[in-house]
Amino acid sequence: MINFKNTEIAFASKSDRDIIKARILYGIMASPFITKVAKSLTQFALMIHFPINWIVKPTIYNLFVGGETIEECASRVETLGKYGVKSILDYSVEGKENIEDIEKALAETLKSIENAGKYDNIPFAVFKPTAFTTSVVLTKASAGEELTEEEKKEAENFKKRVETLCRRAYEVDVPVLIDAEDSWYQNFIDETVEEMMIKFNKEKAVVFNTWQMYRKDRLEHLKKSYEKAKEKGYFLGAKFVRGAYMEKERERAAKTGYESPIHETKKDTDKSYNDALRFSFEHREIISIFNGTHNEESTLLLADLMEKNNIDKKDNRFWFSQLYGMSDHISFNLAAAGYNAAKYLPYGPVKHVLPYLFRRAEENTSVKGQTSRELMLIAGEIKRRKKIRKEMKEKN
Repeated sequence: MINFKNTEIAFASKSDRDIIKARILYGIMASPFITKVAKSLTQFALMIHFPINWIVKPTIYNLFVGGETIEECASRVETLGKYGVKSILDYSVEGKENIEDIEKALAETLKSIENAGKYDNIPFAVFKPTAFTTSVVLTKASAGEELTEEEKKEAENFKKRVETLCRRAYEVDVPVLIDAEDSWYQNFIDETVEEMMIKFNKEKAVVFNTWQMYRKDRLEHLKKSYEKAKEKGYFLGAKFVRGAYMEKERERAAKTGYESPIHETKKDTDKSYNDALRFSFEHREIISIFNGTHNEESTLLLADLMEKNNIDKKDNRFWFSQLYGMSDHISFNLAAAGYNAAKYLPYGPVKHVLPYLFRRAEENTSVKGQTSRELMLIAGEIKRRKKIRKEMKEKN
């Protein structure tokens, strides 16, 4: 059994100072009002070009981000690796649509793929497809709308950029995770990723698509993807997450007048997620699973399936992952038990990573139980360390 309550293992990599700082930051994020005000002030500071690195970098940035560059992340990759936890470097610069920024993102992502190919402690590369084309092209192509000649050219350029990244991943022998996006972008992304799987997944899963299981249609889409892979003779790389854009998805559906694609309840999302894990495990001869969750039940489900079927814990078809700065009790205890565990380690310049940081702060404010769970675990570890120190003092 994996004991997620073991805080000694969970926080083994953190000093007393690290833990106290995390407790303070999570305590602040527990307040929706403070989080909202901090976001507004930061955005205003950016607008008037007021320097913010001095306050952001030592606090929330340091909690959730590896560094500004691949090189800055090296020490954290090494530290995590000492405890059996691998790292996945995620270039988290978002929302850039001009060609110069797209080319910069392409060059940086290629660099991160090549870097991953050099180190055992970095088992995957990853990228966000929205970094490589415009929202207009993704939206229109996903909706099946007629594109202008210029848009058709850009749609092809998007596919070429994605192919460039996937081909490099294939060449350096490192699997690449392609993140999911808003539902109105996803059809064209799915189509592109499927084409990449046909090209590069002939021997094993190199290219991974992402299924956001809070969407009502994703389980059926997964099953159809499996049938296509079986028919066309390629491996299916499947990364599973619950989903990151729930409020935006529901707001757009209500505003535009179509049915929300998101499950009505968390219970339905949880069932969909776990059903996807079970289906994929049953078809593990074709499907490789990347279990990206902070949910203990879904984590234990896959671990239990592996144990009952005598699957080696280090089988590369099965990975568990959580975001850096969150759910260390899952990541470190999985690694200590011998499973393939990895942290998503975002990196990038402070001002460009702010959208990612705002999402993490808001997520920890709104996700029921997440912040209270982190605070409870941190408090438990502080109490444990105080007790150990007291016992040692009494012995001496």
